[in-house]
Amino acid sequence: MRTSLATSLALVYLTLLLVMAIFGSQIAPYDPFALSQSALSPPSAEHLMGTDNIGRDIFSGVIVGARTTVAVGLFAAVMAGLLGIVIGSLSGYFGGTLDLVLMRVAEFFLMFPVFFVAIVVVTLSGPGLSKVILVIGLTSWPGIARLVRVAMLSLKKSEFVESAIAMGCATPRLIVRHILPNGIAPAVVAASFIAGRAILAEAGLSFLGLGDPSLVSWGQMLNNAQQFLTRAWWLALFPGIAIAVTVVAANALGDTLNDFMNPRLRAHTGAPAAAPTREAPGRTAAATPAAHV
Repeated sequence: MRTSLATSLALVYLTLLLVMAIFGSQIAPYDPFALSQSALSPPSAEHLMGTDNIGRDIFSGVIVGARTTVAVGLFAAVMAGLLGIVIGSLSGYFGGTLDLVLMRVAEFFLMFPVFFVAIVVVTLSGPGLSKVILVIGLTSWPGIARLVRVAMLSLKKSEFVESAIAMGCATPRLIVRHILPNGIAPAVVAASFIAGRAILAEAGLSFLGLGDPSLVSWGQMLNNAQQFLTRAWWLALFPGIAIAVTVVAANALGDTLNDFMNPRLRAHTGAPAAAPTREAPGRTAAATPAAHV
């Protein structure tokens, strides 16, 4: 599959973001909490992105703040993805009453906007990055669960599944090793979009003053910039660009994953189909599980 320029740029940026998240404290030229006498200094050779109202270096804050952004996006997406995959697999494979109950629970969670729930929880229990991650992860799984459920309903009637059952394959192994790898692609794509929404949610909470004050956050930097917008444009510009570019890059990665994992789009673009992840016992190369995705 030919990689577009936008995809390449998104991958480069996300790689750079990950490096900043891991080594930000070593890369940053200054301590992001350190004060100086050069308050509200515009961008210069000494301070590439200027300083805030108490002399903190904006460039260092953007670099170190990447750790908060990556933590929220990654852990919230992983949590939502795992919950959605487990619940969707159980609902789609076993069906019946279990399916009905789990889907009603999913619909219940879909009733509440994630950002509003996060505001309520943080307001009542106090700020904390772990709380934000938990709220976003625990309220974002229903969409993934429904995607996995649909894939399970289709794949469990496939020939390779019937063949595996006839060979005596246990139900947990059947789901984990044979069905799920061939129906997990939509969940992976959805999780990448959840990461972008989680980053926006954390930035929004921090912008409202509900973020963790002990951590550097792009949203907190925007919150601090509100009262200086007319006098110090750089306070809001650079953190705002960082948030926008990160969310766009995460969404571009999701689109790329969708194009790569969707067999219909692969057929239109002429890209070779991905090899099957696992063949059921007794299957031939001419009829693999991937053909049923």
